[in-house]
Amino acid sequence: VTGLGTVIGAPAGGHAVNLAAISAALAAAPDADPDPQRRWVAAWSAGWSYLVLALCSAGLAALVALAPAGVVETVAGLALLATLGGALSAALRDLHDREAAVVTFLVAASGLSIFGVGSAFWALLIGLAVRGALSSRSEQQSADETRRTT
Repeated sequence: VTGLGTVIGAPAGGHAVNLAAISAALAAAPDADPDPQRRWVAAWSAGWSYLVLALCSAGLAALVALAPAGVVETVAGLALLATLGGALSAALRDLHDREAAVVTFLVAASGLSIFGVGSAFWALLIGLAVRGALSSRSEQQSADETRRTT
């Protein structure tokens, strides 16, 4: 239903119908209140907060437009540092796949573009190739060790 709402609202600039559905689901979830009869308070509060934010959105958009070049990108980058740190920590935790994770990250960060295809695709492809090559090499070494011991 929200996908259909997005298709209908997109020509008028209403691309965030699915985002609103996600946040509404969060406000009505068990984390909002363990008692299902009291969850309306979170949904009601969220709805009024959205209305207040909507009234302030034009002023915020004007403020962002007046900001010097690069400020918005810098703030967004700083906001994502913790997420990046967590993702890198999780990716590098496993010793078996560490090299493939690092290669994938470096290719994605490089901005590599081949045949008009961006770095995210090539990072995934090259990372999987490195992981496959390293996995087959470790399997070969394990097989060699097994033959030597038998």
